[in-house]
Amino acid sequence: MEYKVGILGAGAWGTAIAKVIGEKQINVLLWCFEDKVRDDINNNKQNSRYLPEIELPETVKATTDINEAADGKEFLIYAVPSMFLLDTLKKSLSVNSIRDGKTTIAVITKGFLPTDNGPRLILETMEDYLPGFFRQSLVYISGPSHAEEVSRGKLTGLIAASENPKNSIRFRDLLKGPRLMVYSSLDVRGVQCAAAAKNVIAIGFGMLDALKKSGGADMFGDGTESLLLAAGLNEIQTLGKALGATHPETFTSISGIGDLDVTCRSVFGRNRRFGREIIEKNILEPYKDIDDLLANIRDIGFLPEGIAAAKYINMLAEKHKLKMPVSLGLFRLLNREAEPMDFCLSLLTNWVKK
Repeated sequence: MEYKVGILGAGAWGTAIAKVIGEKQINVLLWCFEDKVRDDINNNKQNSRYLPEIELPETVKATTDINEAADGKEFLIYAVPSMFLLDTLKKSLSVNSIRDGKTTIAVITKGFLPTDNGPRLILETMEDYLPGFFRQSLVYISGPSHAEEVSRGKLTGLIAASENPKNSIRFRDLLKGPRLMVYSSLDVRGVQCAAAAKNVIAIGFGMLDALKKSGGADMFGDGTESLLLAAGLNEIQTLGKALGATHPETFTSISGIGDLDVTCRSVFGRNRRFGREIIEKNILEPYKDIDDLLANIRDIGFLPEGIAAAKYINMLAEKHKLKMPVSLGLFRLLNREAEPMDFCLSLLTNWVKK
């Protein structure tokens, strides 16, 4: 079987995208870490660990060999979580079709990447490692989506952003279908920034949701949620402008307010769930600060990418001298410098002053 598409990362989102492409009778090879996940996909046509109860088409196969997954593919998609992305990229650099520039690369990971010069956006960091063929040609795919819904055929929209319009269109055509709409964008920085920063706001949204149900109902309501959503969007725009976003409409489109809204409100949102568990389960108690939390992230049992994003946004805000009270307040909370109610009250004070 000749595979046209390689996807590096067989988590929920990578698997859902593989299913969408595979249903178009295009052969997809998924790279995964675990033998059990590989065997489950190949033998049972499901990924019961990361995307349970979803049947995968025969066109989707899995391997634990990254060279097999990446080499000779017309399209290659990086789908691992942000904290593992650079390691995965480095492992794939020796692949022939990457060395020769004979594959078109997209990324569906959300977040920032740490570098010696501080946190940076994903594509510009990857370009420093990839051969020169790929400069200004990578595609970033984002939008208001959950793997659980996309894999079940729920109507969803995505943005394929690239400085190379032809590559954006190629991935748009690869992914789009009757229930998955895909649009092109040239604002690579704005789309990446919105995708990363919204996860931080979602943690605060989950906290607020839990506080409403645990004694804070006299203080917090639906209007408070809308206030937090609007304030969060303003901060995402502020950060996006500082990082070089080129199109203001990025933040009022599905990659901006659309992705922020679904991440904050959906029952599938891991960052919202983490925010709720800060209140309901005192989940931060075992950790002394945000670095300790990130070092032991696997203990949580799921991966809220907003934790790392909060750390990096704090660094970026200091560098660019940005006022971002919601995001920076959440960083202080995750860094064990503030308690949940203190964080909420400080926001109320900030909003009242405005």
